[in-house]
Amino acid sequence: MKIALCQYDIKWEDKEANKRKIEDLLQNCKRTGEIDWLIFSEMTLSGFTMNKAVSELTDEDCAFFSGLAAEYKINISYGGVEKGYNNLITLDRKGNRVNTYSKIHLYAFGGEDKYYKAGTKQEVFELEGLRVMPAVCFDVRFPYLFWNKATAVDVYVAIAAWPMRRAEQWMTLLRARAVENQAYCIGVDRIGMEGKVEYTGNSMCYDPLGKTVLDCGTTEGIFIAEAPLDKTLVAKTRERFPFIGERKNFPWQ
Repeated sequence: MKIALCQYDIKWEDKEANKRKIEDLLQNCKRTGEIDWLIFSEMTLSGFTMNKAVSELTDEDCAFFSGLAAEYKINISYGGVEKGYNNLITLDRKGNRVNTYSKIHLYAFGGEDKYYKAGTKQEVFELEGLRVMPAVCFDVRFPYLFWNKATAVDVYVAIAAWPMRRAEQWMTLLRARAVENQAYCIGVDRIGMEGKVEYTGNSMCYDPLGKTVLDCGTTEGIFIAEAPLDKTLVAKTRERFPFIGERKNFPWQ
């Protein structure tokens, strides 16, 4: 499966402008026919706002992404708020919803916990033969979420609004989640300014050995991985280096 990551300069709290931007990016992408799975950043249409009146997805917002999936015949993952939860939503090539994951670790340092409800359930779903575990932004800092599902996962996907000043941490954590769980790890962030906060993208995909599959850098666009995600690479890596089986439960009594 070939992934594409979209990092773009989200116009603050302006869903219609952002829909137009996404449409333009897709129309100007010469390689949409190669894409199997297109992934956007956290709160894709609104930016990381605490204004629930804007961040909450409407039926029209959901129909927008369903329409794109059906038009381009690609799987799509995007972010938005539903019923007070900060969600990562995945659609199949016909625009049907495959999975909804609600962010478990809200960013209390930024006040997110005062406005949104925390999810309580991890998700693993299948997308064209790949076993996928979704996560949202701050979740990446908590490795036990990834450990919990490791044996049942081929690909982790995390969407985010992760600021430039901690970009090195973002990339390091994504790679660590890939290496320690011997699975692909995809992270998608936005670019541009949000008030005084700057975002530089650095959307990435690492393979089960921590090698870079895709590095989107700091520019706006839709970036397509040259190498497809390969479930057999996950299996071969775990067979050759059976480290997951050596994990122990702590604390010892």
